[in-house]
Amino acid sequence: MTLPTRPKRTIAAIIALIMLLCPLAAGCTDTTKPRPETTPAQTIARGESHDPSIVKADGRYYIFGSHLAFLQSDDLVDWKPLTNNLTDDYASIFADIWNDWSSQSTNPDVKGNMWAPDVLWNPAMRKWCMYMSINGDNRRSAIVLLTADDIAGDWSYVGPVVYSGFSRGNASRTDIPRVLGADADLTRYQSPNDTGINAIDPCVTFDEDGGMWMTYGSWFGGIWMLRLDPATGLRDYTADYFTKHDASDAYYGVKIAGGHGNSGEGPYLIHTGGWWYLFVSYGHLQQKGGYQIRMFRSKKITGPYVDEAGHAAITTRAEGNNWQGDTGVRLMGSVQWSGNDNGNIEVAQGHNSVLIDDDGTVFLVYHTRFSGSGERHEVRVRQMLPTADGWLVAAPYEYTGVKADMKGYATDAVTGDYELVTHDPHTAFKGPKKATDPTSTDYRGVNHPVRITLHEDGTITGARQGTWKATAGTNLLTMSIDGVTYQGAFDRLPRDKAGSPDMTFSAIGGNQCVWGLHR
Repeated sequence: MTLPTRPKRTIAAIIALIMLLCPLAAGCTDTTKPRPETTPAQTIARGESHDPSIVKADGRYYIFGSHLAFLQSDDLVDWKPLTNNLTDDYASIFADIWNDWSSQSTNPDVKGNMWAPDVLWNPAMRKWCMYMSINGDNRRSAIVLLTADDIAGDWSYVGPVVYSGFSRGNASRTDIPRVLGADADLTRYQSPNDTGINAIDPCVTFDEDGGMWMTYGSWFGGIWMLRLDPATGLRDYTADYFTKHDASDAYYGVKIAGGHGNSGEGPYLIHTGGWWYLFVSYGHLQQKGGYQIRMFRSKKITGPYVDEAGHAAITTRAEGNNWQGDTGVRLMGSVQWSGNDNGNIEVAQGHNSVLIDDDGTVFLVYHTRFSGSGERHEVRVRQMLPTADGWLVAAPYEYTGVKADMKGYATDAVTGDYELVTHDPHTAFKGPKKATDPTSTDYRGVNHPVRITLHEDGTITGARQGTWKATAGTNLLTMSIDGVTYQGAFDRLPRDKAGSPDMTFSAIGGNQCVWGLHR
């Protein structure tokens, strides 16, 4: 049996158990193998996995993605495929739920409909638990549970956790009668903007008291969460929820984000620094679809979740192209500056997970498409840096084995000329400005830098004016730029292009993220 070195989300209630098991587990120390600071990006063994969910066990990192695209790595940098009985025999493993529920004439094959699995260690069951969406047309989907003794498999099918797309005519094939009663009025579940959700994209975690929760949902009716029973890994049928518009539902549980037909999928929750952080992907996942990660936080796992400006994650009306709106902190956009390859700019970054590693380092894991290669996608990993006011920002470059020095950097290392990029929440990559020249790197919908200088006397000059201050003994940064206060952190990182190390910073202020690159 493979035991986890630490579950991917901090679970206060089971820390003692993990510590007890540490002497028996090979990976209870940090086994990440650092790479040279100047390693060029092109030497990395890339991985392709849509909707990647990250977890660590016995010192090794695993990614589980849609369409059974599973990966493994010893260092979070180089990835190789992972196969098991699920990748080899998915048709028979999912035969019952597929034939009984999700299969329709418009999608008669389960292949391509196994979406966004999430994996974690359940200490009560002493099993690895995988939660996966079995998708069907017209939102007729189900999230199911599989278990394994070893994270690499074999996986055994357990059963469904929650359904969507039901009606009075087929509700008897689900657990609706058990939850709502045999004669329940199901009218409200046909509303695409309210409770007509799609049961996909599960994220499962434990709260501070050991309670087990599954967050799920997509577009249309929004993002919801309900309690699971740690003893079974399935729905906790003893938990009751009242029905209140835009707040909760007797079957789906507690509403925490989205709704009213607005985009929003791939929810992910972590608990760190006393906050619960909710990540949601807005937009359409295609290269030119505006796909992006938005961030909210709450002191309680059930919310309310708000962004830095206090905007609620729950929407109460249709907002059109909400991926071009101001709700939620946009973690990153498409950036065209001196540190990257202009023909290979990250675009459509989304559907993330987050890992809190053994040493407390927080990593953002997501898939992205690129400016010059259409719908091809790859996994990327970035360190996330805490700010003084308790938010998280993404490092300007991907992780290649070099972590930020949390004790800070010398003054002469952080002062000087910078390229400053603002991640405009209203932009979306639209391809070359000259549509007749698809090879052009003159793009629409990318963020370009301006020049600023951080002076030793604490002033900022250049295209933006203000002041800055580094907190002694840390890498924390406070800036005031054009009247907006930003909290962030310095991080010396290898560039995406060529791999040469440079000082960078990431910060958040005015509900927007900014990146800086030392020139």
